[in-house]
Amino acid sequence: MSESTHPEVAVANDQPPVVPHPTDGPGIDAVVQAALAAFAAASNLDALKAARLGHTGEKSPLALANREIGRLDKSEKATAGKLMGASRGRVNKALAERTTVLEAENAARILAEETVDVTAAPRRRRAGARHPLSTLQDRVSDIFVGMGWEIAEGPEIESEWFNFDALNFAPDHPAREMQDTFFIEPVDSHLLLRTHTSPVQVRSMLERELPIYVLCPGRVYRTDELDATHTPVFHQFEGLAIDKDLTMADLRGTLEHFARQMFGEDASIRLRPNFFPFTEPSAELDIWHPGAKGGPRWIEWGGCGMVNPNVLRAAGIDPEQYSGFAFGMGVERTLMFRNEVPDMHDMIEGDIRFSEHFGMEI
Repeated sequence: MSESTHPEVAVANDQPPVVPHPTDGPGIDAVVQAALAAFAAASNLDALKAARLGHTGEKSPLALANREIGRLDKSEKATAGKLMGASRGRVNKALAERTTVLEAENAARILAEETVDVTAAPRRRRAGARHPLSTLQDRVSDIFVGMGWEIAEGPEIESEWFNFDALNFAPDHPAREMQDTFFIEPVDSHLLLRTHTSPVQVRSMLERELPIYVLCPGRVYRTDELDATHTPVFHQFEGLAIDKDLTMADLRGTLEHFARQMFGEDASIRLRPNFFPFTEPSAELDIWHPGAKGGPRWIEWGGCGMVNPNVLRAAGIDPEQYSGFAFGMGVERTLMFRNEVPDMHDMIEGDIRFSEHFGMEI
């Protein structure tokens, strides 16, 4: 250890402190004065804490000098102990006094900042609301429950068999490719994030007694890039009816009633031929939206058709005795053209101002 002859002792984080000899009165006094000045300069409790660590902590000059007393000759220990004891007492007293002052100032500041003016008009908190996607999904469910249908749900992590094979997707169908489907590793586990809620229809056919009338709402996943009209996580509602003697006329009547409940009595639908692996015949469903912004027009809404006999057989249902129809639409897409939402980002950012536009329905 080196003895200090400097009138001032600086404590810096990037340099080792200058440690005075425990019998060096002027050196010890310089350390004490530096500590007192640092405590006095601290303007808040955080600054005082930093000063305390720098001037009284284990690596401070005062602590290191005190530690050297054990190495002194017996003749020097009494003098050094008396000097160090008095010096540390001065530092601790100054620290305690400054702590009391700053704690009082802090308490006064908090009291002033948190003072409540009981005579002032209250500031009303904005009420929260359910997300419009949730309320729309519940509205759709209520319509079908009112028709005597049931609501069915299933897992979002699904078996490849339920998601594809049971729905008559060929082994080389493009939808099975990694660029369209989120497969769960290891791939040979044959598990994936469901790409539609149709697996719930298959589960319903396997688990429920015939006849079956179920609506299957839920979250689905596809490897789409997020933009104004697409998102990798979205919601669907799909319907399935299995009974004797069902025809396309029953499908059309169901969808037309649903459309009028959603868009008003002037709404109507049209079916355009298409292909889906799980229905035959299949059709694209268009809705005549009488209240569309810019005037009434046809808008593509979803897909539908009669359940493919292969799908019925996969669920153990005899297609010679039973027939069925199925349909599916996106909840986000329905919200977009039903309520003139131009950008998908608005639905997923969680901004309460977006939800307020749809009312505060709980």
